[in-house]
Amino acid sequence: MSKRGTGVAFIAISALLISSKYISASIFGSGVVSWNKSLYEAMLGYVGNTLSNFSLLAFITGIAYIVWEEYEDWKNKNKNYNN
Repeated sequence: MSKRGTGVAFIAISALLISSKYISASIFGSGVVSWNKSLYEAMLGYVGNTLSNFSLLAFITGIAYIVWEEYEDWKNKNKNYNN
């Protein structure tokens, strides 16, 4: 797998993690009779920030892999152009 593919995979993992945070809060509050903003925020607080932190880490890692591959391509093109 190329570095671009790895970067895209990390970004997809990031999207999965952040969406699972909100889905977990919704499942946690599925038995509630009435919904409002403060109740949903309380449910999100119960889920915690761990998924958000791992999502941010996966996103930054994915961007880093994509930038790394683009830099290597740019370096190789300039190397071939100068020769």
